[in-house]
Amino acid sequence: MTGTINEEVFYGLLLALAGFLFSMLLTPIYTHFAYKYKFWKKQKKTTVDGEALPVMTKLHAHKFKHVFPTMAGLIGVIAVTATTWIFNLDRGQTWLPLVGFLGGAFVGVVDDVINIFGSGRGAAGLRGPVKFFLISVVGLTLGWFFAVKLGWTSVLIPFLGNFEIGIFGMILVFAFAVVATANAVNITDGLDGLSGGLAMLAYGAYGIIALFQSNIMLFGFCLTVVGWLLSYIWFNVPPARFMMGDTGSFALGAGLGVVAMMTNSFLILPIIGLPFVVETGSSLIQLASKKFFHKKVFISAPLHHHLEAKGWGEAKIVMRFWIIAGVCAIFGIFVAATGGAI
Repeated sequence: MTGTINEEVFYGLLLALAGFLFSMLLTPIYTHFAYKYKFWKKQKKTTVDGEALPVMTKLHAHKFKHVFPTMAGLIGVIAVTATTWIFNLDRGQTWLPLVGFLGGAFVGVVDDVINIFGSGRGAAGLRGPVKFFLISVVGLTLGWFFAVKLGWTSVLIPFLGNFEIGIFGMILVFAFAVVATANAVNITDGLDGLSGGLAMLAYGAYGIIALFQSNIMLFGFCLTVVGWLLSYIWFNVPPARFMMGDTGSFALGAGLGVVAMMTNSFLILPIIGLPFVVETGSSLIQLASKKFFHKKVFISAPLHHHLEAKGWGEAKIVMRFWIIAGVCAIFGIFVAATGGAI
């Protein structure tokens, strides 16, 4: 038994190394094309409801004094896809998370391309409702495959057991997992290395859960993503060389939502991904407060921008969020182990 586990762990670590090395090799190629074709990120100056963002514009003005490439998530999309396709493709375990990863990346690429090459009011990227519709299509399509083709129709409630929700219910839950997680990672992607580090810890936690479920190829997929993110963080710690853009954040979020469903531990995702939940919640609270009470709860939302405005340094915010995410990952694995997911 010990020998088998060691072989499985070794297999996952090799995939993580492949994802890391492939990403490191692709980074100079991306950098060449990013500068040649001017993949410059345009600073966001308005909220989703059209209001000005004077606080965030001032806080991040220094980043946009010089050219700042975005859409670096393409590196991870190519590295993870190639590594999985060549070494770790399996209809039952890795096909669905890979397609979710690519579906999220597609939505992000469209948004990033519009941001980079667009002009006028449309230069900010896709409108919120359009992005929501596109990622919903991805979630519903994959949810149908998950329920109908793979036969999943029950959801685990930790410590209580599996509850049957039927095909239609599973499709909706699956779509919600993809849409919510994709948007949460996208909202969190606002500081150098923040979303990359948080996603790396979340994928690492789900990789451990998959390993102890004997879903070895799914474990390998999670570690492949971890390998890419190790490479990304190498170049993205403050001051960042580039941004992953919506290409990376939507790919990571959609893929993570699928992995949570594949491990039958979707309800553990709010624990493992608690920083994402808090970040998204702070944005929703801010929007609701402004709409109904005409006042702001935070100086700027999401929470990491509020902390910036309070005087916290960028590196301090990022590292403390990483620490919190690490604790949440450990606690989430504990809940999975004791609550019936493992």
